[in-house]
Amino acid sequence: MKKSALNVMKGVDSVKSLNPNLKEQFQKSKKRNFSLKDYVDGIRSGDRLALSKAITLVESNKPEHQMLSQDILEAILPFTGNSIRIGITGVPGVGKSTFIECFGEYLISQGKKISVLAIDPTSQRTHGSILGDKTRMENLSKAEQAYIRPSPAGGSLGGVARKTRETILLCEAAGYDTIIIETVGVGQSETAVHSMVDFFLLLMLAGAGDELQGIKRGIMEMADLIAINKADGENLAKATSAQAEYKSALHLFPPTNSGWIPDVLTCSAIQELGIADIWKKILEYSQITSENNFYKENRKQQNRFWFREFLAEAIQTKFYETKGRKELALSLEKKVVEGSMSSISAIHELLK
Repeated sequence: MKKSALNVMKGVDSVKSLNPNLKEQFQKSKKRNFSLKDYVDGIRSGDRLALSKAITLVESNKPEHQMLSQDILEAILPFTGNSIRIGITGVPGVGKSTFIECFGEYLISQGKKISVLAIDPTSQRTHGSILGDKTRMENLSKAEQAYIRPSPAGGSLGGVARKTRETILLCEAAGYDTIIIETVGVGQSETAVHSMVDFFLLLMLAGAGDELQGIKRGIMEMADLIAINKADGENLAKATSAQAEYKSALHLFPPTNSGWIPDVLTCSAIQELGIADIWKKILEYSQITSENNFYKENRKQQNRFWFREFLAEAIQTKFYETKGRKELALSLEKKVVEGSMSSISAIHELLK
């Protein structure tokens, strides 16, 4: 008998879940409809399911989900702001995920409860994301005192905007005292991350070309600490040399408003070397900026910045809700592109 090409072939065995409780949690979430009180009480008690569902509401574009998420945020706002927020960035291949896993495990050993918000790159062609950070941080994802939430970057402010900032608040209300934000790499997203964290850590590599030319000056100026990763084995000498070069370069930058003098350290996430020294620097920064009141004032300035960002976003959304306005904008845009109308004239016409 001739075999059909439609026959079902035997596939691979099911891959074991990283989280053995995932199936049970999913079944519970399907059966249960959360009220506002359920969300707030669940988040406050550290219920991961309530926290995850609330973050999903924040990430949703559905109007009813956005309204509920705002109600939740208003209710938990008094319980936020008690964490230290750490942004971690670096060029692709620097070992961010490996470093964060090692760093996170160290923090847990120090009695910390950590949340990792990993911004996953979104494809500009397919608009899809891999969201594989739980796979890259397998050991940390199993820790009871750690919560890892990968999120698609999207296109707003390099992938880090309202949704990430509101997720930080939810995690703080759930009792996580250390929030780590991993960015997609060196680019536009760093500016957004810097505007929502207390401490900005830049991971670098040695021996990967001209180190001082391989990264934008603006990113280095934002860094509160530079850590040269993979400083082990044969690479140790190169890392030490790069450390000296970066220290010299930092002296050329203007003084920071925080009163903090950025430093350069070496570390190895694989060998678990230098991790404690990095945490010590973060604690020193926190103490100095708290004493000179920069820490508190910086949070206020960040609140002002994001209020204005959200306001501009809301105005733009509201503007296009009027019937025919979006079509008119596209028509005027075409004239501008073709050179038959100036940008300013088109905008005035649209605003009428």
